[in-house]
Amino acid sequence: MFGIIPFNFRFRGKVRRILDIYFCFLDEGNVALHPTQIARRTGMGFAEVANRLDSTPELFVKLPKRDGITRYRITTSASTRTPEETEALLNKYAQRESWLLYAFMVMVLAMLLIVVLTIAPNM
Repeated sequence: MFGIIPFNFRFRGKVRRILDIYFCFLDEGNVALHPTQIARRTGMGFAEVANRLDSTPELFVKLPKRDGITRYRITTSASTRTPEETEALLNKYAQRESWLLYAFMVMVLAMLLIVVLTIAPNM
């Protein structure tokens, strides 16, 4: 989103998409799915699904290639949680990332304020 921020948000603004992928796994049962299958069922693009699966190891695990095809599955810890608990966990992670963004913005504003207060008396 911002090119100057030195960190990447994995959950902030993406909770709904992650939950769609999660519910796709729940609907299919305990099977491993390829990102193409998930993209078809959720209506998202293949690249977005692949990025979400790779960037959230808390929920999805990449299985070893079999027949040259990479598949994903829900982690055991995620499969024991209820969907409500998983949604609450994802919202908590997104909230943490939001607080991190707000802290970064406050630091930038504080630095600008210090610069202005340093330069202003000399004018």
